[in-house]
Amino acid sequence: MPQYDLIVIGGGATGSGIALDAALRGLSVLLVEQNDFGEGTSSRSTKLVHGGVRYLEAAVKHLDKEQWDLVREGLRERKIFLHNAPHLAHPVELITPLYRWREIPYVYAGLLLYDLLSGRASLGHSRLLSPRKARRINPDIDPEGLKGAVSYYDGAFNDSRMVIALLQSAEELGAQLLNHTEVTALIRQEGRIRGVRTRSRIDGKEAEHTARMVLNAAGPFADDIRRMEDPDLEPLIECSSGVHIILPSRFLPSPDGVLIPRTRDGRVLFALPFEGHCLAGTTDRPAEAKEHPVPTREEIDYLIEHLNAYFDMKVHRDDILSSFSGLRPLVREAGAGSTAEVVREFVTELSPGGLLTVTGGKWTAYRAMAEKAVDQVCDALGYQASCTTSHYPVVGSRLPRREVAAQLNELGASPERIDYLYRHYGDRSPKILEIEELHRASARLHPAHPATEGELLYTLRHEYVRKPLDFLVRRCNLAMIDRSAALTALPRVVEIMGRELGWDADTTAEQRSEARERLEKGI
Repeated sequence: MPQYDLIVIGGGATGSGIALDAALRGLSVLLVEQNDFGEGTSSRSTKLVHGGVRYLEAAVKHLDKEQWDLVREGLRERKIFLHNAPHLAHPVELITPLYRWREIPYVYAGLLLYDLLSGRASLGHSRLLSPRKARRINPDIDPEGLKGAVSYYDGAFNDSRMVIALLQSAEELGAQLLNHTEVTALIRQEGRIRGVRTRSRIDGKEAEHTARMVLNAAGPFADDIRRMEDPDLEPLIECSSGVHIILPSRFLPSPDGVLIPRTRDGRVLFALPFEGHCLAGTTDRPAEAKEHPVPTREEIDYLIEHLNAYFDMKVHRDDILSSFSGLRPLVREAGAGSTAEVVREFVTELSPGGLLTVTGGKWTAYRAMAEKAVDQVCDALGYQASCTTSHYPVVGSRLPRREVAAQLNELGASPERIDYLYRHYGDRSPKILEIEELHRASARLHPAHPATEGELLYTLRHEYVRKPLDFLVRRCNLAMIDRSAALTALPRVVEIMGRELGWDADTTAEQRSEARERLEKGI
């Protein structure tokens, strides 16, 4: 008999959303991820939950119903996203400076249509801003030739923390989760795909897992999984990279973001608030799928040049605290001139052997993608159960902020500490303070950042941390926002992990060396 109803390959946004949906419907689920959960695309996003203003422009300009429907779905899913994870997602105002008079009515009309499509899911009304008002809100807007600005609202979120919240929610319902475990082969039985062979990247142990159905949600590596069944398959996806840098907060002195929807070469350029810092970046450059992508010197230089051209920032390379690159798996589309022109829709493909591949899409629509994919799984298995994720608060969001804050206050946390813990762990935050008190582990891992030894212990015990960068990059985000600080904290992190996980001296040294090399090279 199969061990599971469904095996999901890939532990990013798509895979974790599918695992939760399937578990909620009563299916037994195993999820397997070759690296850490969310380590690839899903922790390297622009951190926006959005309907897609750029896609709306394309829909209207080209009378493209596919783009129109994509925006409508995105706006609907944006509301659900913020409702189901209020500790991780929130509205953010985005300002777009305009330097041509004719752009003002054109762009503002588009944003009014964006508001109209939002309907009851609106996060706030778009507005026109004078040059003086725009500069007062954000002094980094370039004043030269500025004719005015428009502002609108979208959502912002912590992507790596959202992956963990989804997986914890699935685990509550019985899903089994394996990270740092690669799929080495698909198991066939009577011509059908009925499981996977895996190898742990931690200890090298191999295993076989069988299921009634296998689902491929491997993101940029989805074609690699497809070719395990048929080596001659044509590629289904092409990758686009997004390059991001983290700058000190002085480069974004307001809680609002600034967004240039189209640079001279057609890319998006943005500066957004993230974890008390400025997240700046650009998107849509063709790329090849590979593990652990890092921005090249050329890409960083390009970004600095364009930030200085479009913003009054004057960024220098020495200002950069951290940088990262993310790969987006886009569905290959005939006739698209560039990855920027590819519709961010997703596709499902059911192979002759029964392997279901789900790829494409974007973070905002992860839940809708999961719903449609699990519908297809249920149809294939002859199982009847409806989706309930549209009103299912994820782990961490079961109590309102005021109740969590009251608990943390009683435990002696400062207002700043309360804010940090709630934004990362929601209603699980008191558990961290309890661990800190029990183990005398309230010391910070770096004096300039709030992450503590107790926080590390909590994530080791409850959030699947198995390697130092699982914690430093994706649980507390320290390496994501300040790579130098993460290097300073690394020895203590490795020491605590070694003690907690029972590492011997060789393993401890190996883990320290691997993490240091990755941090020095780029996360």
